[in-house]
Amino acid sequence: MYQSPARLCSALLQRDVPALCASSLGSPVRKAAALKRLSVPAPVYCHSVCADSLNSKSVTSAAAAGPVCSRAVCSMGNSTSRLYSALAQTLSSSPPSLAEEYLEQPVDVQPLDPEELLKECEEVLHSRPPRLRRSFVFPPRDVPSQHHSIRVMQWNILAQALGEGKDSFVQCPLEALNWAERKYLILEEILMYRPDVLCLQEVDHYFDTFQPILTSLGYHSSFYPKPWSPCLDVEHNNGPDGCALFFNRDRFELVDSINIRLVAMMLKTNQVAIAQTLRCKESGRLFCVAVTHLKARSGWEVFRCAQGLDLLQNLQSITEGMGIPLLICGDFNAEPTEDVYRRFANSSLNLNSAYKLLSHDGQSEPPYTTWKIRPSGESCHTLDYIWYSQHAFSVDSVLVFPTEEEIGPNRLPSYNYPSDHLSLVCDFSFNDEPNRLL
Repeated sequence: MYQSPARLCSALLQRDVPALCASSLGSPVRKAAALKRLSVPAPVYCHSVCADSLNSKSVTSAAAAGPVCSRAVCSMGNSTSRLYSALAQTLSSSPPSLAEEYLEQPVDVQPLDPEELLKECEEVLHSRPPRLRRSFVFPPRDVPSQHHSIRVMQWNILAQALGEGKDSFVQCPLEALNWAERKYLILEEILMYRPDVLCLQEVDHYFDTFQPILTSLGYHSSFYPKPWSPCLDVEHNNGPDGCALFFNRDRFELVDSINIRLVAMMLKTNQVAIAQTLRCKESGRLFCVAVTHLKARSGWEVFRCAQGLDLLQNLQSITEGMGIPLLICGDFNAEPTEDVYRRFANSSLNLNSAYKLLSHDGQSEPPYTTWKIRPSGESCHTLDYIWYSQHAFSVDSVLVFPTEEEIGPNRLPSYNYPSDHLSLVCDFSFNDEPNRLL
């Protein structure tokens, strides 16, 4: 029997309950509260929205109108894997206008206290080693900003299906990747730094975990899945992975939003991006945030560069003539020696990479943002970046990376860190010369 998105979400949430019951959640009261939070689905409304032209007006009008489009559905059985595989095949075989659509599912949730949720994370994870402790460094500034900093977090969180079924982390016990606990490690990392803007890649638990929880914490949530996600090849997967973008609703309002399916060599690819124009409620200033995840693996350098150029062209069209500065987060799957990195560094958009400020000369990237061990050997690379319009923003602080000793000999992921990529966190503030934005 076909499962509606609401029933599917409920089933996926309830699937985690036995595992959570098996773990120690502390007091019976906290255990009951945790299980209630993770097993009660919110109402789901299906809206069919063109992904290449999604904007805040279309989202608002769609939400007001209720369900605006019904797709033809067929019986797919009770297997989550079969359901999502069939959906993926439908998308890939549909006409272009339909292949670019996705279902946005707003949720109605009760507010959560972040401190209470953080305590809950700590109780669930009490039997694991302490999380990695990291500190901020503060680059000198000539003139202090008159505005509050904007904290931005960039993180490839590792898709659950890939971590368990494809990535072969030979030094990481499978138990350490158990989703019932690993999701708390991810949430703990987010809650520790409380970003105003959160950019995630490899998100395959958006609708059943990150959207409802982060919405209840005061974030606006957006998600764009890969058209042919490798997660769909894994049995008992939770659906396709993709990019997700969250921002603090108290600090910003959404002005415009566009989902981009990246193009390379005149062909639409499997990699995507989200770009949103936000207005800062405190200063009234506009800025654009983008999140992306470029093609992985050695041998695809030219392809990655083409994808990066396509993203730059899209962002140029958003900001051109409007003086809108940019914050671009992503797993570029590219070392600083690659062409795609040089294209961003030398772009007419006048971008700089925030994490270069950790180096002594301010010109070098960190030695690693990901460090793992696979059957082919150890892999230590710098692939993740936060780019910013350097005439519009100043970097107030940067979260340093743990040392090799702190990461440990088995590298990442591990019992005390949930992903093979380290999170990047920076505080930005607007420069006080609005006429020099770009």
